[in-house]
Amino acid sequence: MSRRHWVDFNRLNWQRPAALRRTRQTRRVLSPDSALTPYILGVVLALLLGFMVLNAVRKDRREYRDFKRLRSTKRRQKMFRKWVRQSFLNFGGAAVVVLLLTWQYVPLFLDAVNEWGFVADARSAFAESGWLGPAIVAALVILLAGGAVLGIVLARSETEVPAIGDVQALLPRNRAELKYGAALAINAGVVEELLFRLALPVLIFGVTGSAVAGVVASIVIFGMLHVYQGAAGIIGAVIMGVAFMTIYLATGSIIVAIVVHALFDLRSLVLIPVVVFKVHKELGSGAPPRTATKVEVPPLVA
Repeated sequence: MSRRHWVDFNRLNWQRPAALRRTRQTRRVLSPDSALTPYILGVVLALLLGFMVLNAVRKDRREYRDFKRLRSTKRRQKMFRKWVRQSFLNFGGAAVVVLLLTWQYVPLFLDAVNEWGFVADARSAFAESGWLGPAIVAALVILLAGGAVLGIVLARSETEVPAIGDVQALLPRNRAELKYGAALAINAGVVEELLFRLALPVLIFGVTGSAVAGVVASIVIFGMLHVYQGAAGIIGAVIMGVAFMTIYLATGSIIVAIVVHALFDLRSLVLIPVVVFKVHKELGSGAPPRTATKVEVPPLVA
């Protein structure tokens, strides 16, 4: 072997341990055993909350106020596309970054949650039931979906449907807008569950050391981010946040929570407009449905 090759080989052998040492140092800094980790995660949490609150209080409220005045369906569709894209990037991106930083805390958080009696009992029963547990969950989802569909069908002749929050403007008004209603619903189900039921509670747990604080604070934050829908929308979002968190903790599966959340939003942003207000028959009008003086829509579209 020539001297040149010998030198290159030795340089490579020196570089690899250096890179490996840097990786191990990074892991140690963000390790639950490191005294610095809670402070680093605290900075991450503060930046994330600041970003979300600023968007909710200033940007979201202003955009929704302007959106309610729109009559052109092209401009409404443009705003729908913007919201889907921003929600995917902001909430989905935040969930990915937080999970990359806190993945070592996930099993610790779940262990802490499993110490709660009802959670431990529910997960134990779910795990020991084999195929029966998932079958029961699927049956409950089908039952709830069937009941929702039946209620909507029975309400077809009604002129008013009770509303939860200021959300009427979000309803699709014609066939072209329906796909954006579906996109908003599915996107919200995925990215909001990943962030508010999975990533954010673990991040708060990493800062405070309390699983209770992680669960409660993430639910409250989820509700407060719906401030653009008014007080009723905040309360409704908190209630639904409790329901989705209970589903996640009881089953131990974020997939189940994602599916239930998405189905619930699809009911509101697709099924109600189609069955009750027949918007699929409207080809291009941007005007609100004549009978839609009040609409029941979950406060779950961020």
